[in-house]
Amino acid sequence: MPSPDRPLRKLGFLTIGLFDPADPAAGHRSTLEIIELGERLGFDSAWLRHRHLQFGISSPVAVMAAASQRTSRIELGTAVTPLGWENPLRLAEDLATVDLLSDGRINPGVSVGEPMNYGTVKHQLYPDTADTEDFSYARVERFARLVAGEKVREFSGKQGVVEEFSNRVEPHSPGLRDRLWYGAASLKSAIWAGENGFNLLSSSVVFPGPDEEPDFAEVQQRQIRAFREAAPGNKARVSQGLVVIPTDSASPAQKEKYQRYVDERTPRTSAPQGPKGMLFARDLIGTSDDIAEQLYAHKGFQEVDEVAFALPFSFDHEDYVQILTDIADKLGPALGWAPAE
Repeated sequence: MPSPDRPLRKLGFLTIGLFDPADPAAGHRSTLEIIELGERLGFDSAWLRHRHLQFGISSPVAVMAAASQRTSRIELGTAVTPLGWENPLRLAEDLATVDLLSDGRINPGVSVGEPMNYGTVKHQLYPDTADTEDFSYARVERFARLVAGEKVREFSGKQGVVEEFSNRVEPHSPGLRDRLWYGAASLKSAIWAGENGFNLLSSSVVFPGPDEEPDFAEVQQRQIRAFREAAPGNKARVSQGLVVIPTDSASPAQKEKYQRYVDERTPRTSAPQGPKGMLFARDLIGTSDDIAEQLYAHKGFQEVDEVAFALPFSFDHEDYVQILTDIADKLGPALGWAPAE
């Protein structure tokens, strides 16, 4: 539990990698520059959201590969990759390759479930198997086994003069299985993640149980505690991701822009949303000291010792530079964190 006398251990940030469809290359380069800045500022990790058929990063594995060659220390993760869009074997190959290229800095976060707006895309995504695809936990269990290096088939060895085959996913990256994360928003998923050897990504969205009061922080706290109880040896990592917008060095125009963004999003936090009663966390805006005070009082934050603060979706490059700099120089130290050297 972070407190004024117990420091935050790891500080990261999360970005959607927004781009202009008229010039997508510029947006991707901006994301890489932000990751490089994060390393210079001493952040422990940089995380990428995964967006399909939107104007955000659709291939975080490729972006992490590029970022791994521009950085040397900062950890790189996905928060999260929806496995309903992926072939688990191919994804395991790609992630292991990038993990080796980064010297073991990749933290893949995944989730399961039917792809968003599946009915509009299923016949392009799975033209022959759209109605029989399994989007349950079994899909992520298979992915984890493949990453761990378990046997894919019996066949292996040399065939012909030069062809040599393996019976597991290659390349194999030792240690990558221990760095798999699961993005859970319900008590059931949090417990499942703990029981199955995943680290836990808890973000700004949770689903309360039928008998739970609709209080975001309390629901998140219960989920994290249940995860820790379920995790073998209680050693699995937990990261919390909230939107924080420090304004210490922001210009008047930036402060006005940021406040409009928060005001537009705040109404959805006042009551459960949708048929499942989804709860959204409030965006935290203000000086770093004000935000630190709010975090120390947040029951979800009290359960973690590492965070990946989410950058707002629709801001400009210079806004992200200001926000990250204030987080590293002001908010992180207010939480007891010290930048990596």
